[in-house]
Parts: sequence; structure tokens; C-alpha cells
Amino acid sequence: MNKITSFTHHKTAEGDRISYTYSTINESGEVTRQNARGDIIIVDTKTQKHIDALLTFLNSIIEE
Repeated sequence: MNKITSFTHHKTAEGDRISYTYSTINESGEVTRQNARGDIIIVDTKTQKHIDALLTFLNSIIEE
């Protein structure tokens, strides 16, 4: 199975980008791949709405 270990969102010239790292774990519980990386450009509105909701939440918890 793959386990996301971290992710970040940032805006680029191409659009909203999610970069992430993950580990792969086999059926015995052994890590077979660690710190693998990937990234995607968000192109669908459903995913964009989730990102917007997360950003709204994070902005709401920032103390001024």
C-alpha cells in the first residue's frame, strides 16, 4: 500500500499544484519505498473546491 507522508499546495504559472511524498509498504509491513515524490496540477473543480475549503479553514485559525 502507499502511504502519503506529506504534501504541500502552491500556485505556479501552470496553476494550483500539489506536491507530495509517500512510502510504499508491503503486506508484511516492510517499507519497500521511502520518500518517493510526485506532483499534480489541479484541473478539476471538485478537487479545487477541496483545496479552497482547506485554505479557508487554515486562514480562519490564524491568530492576528
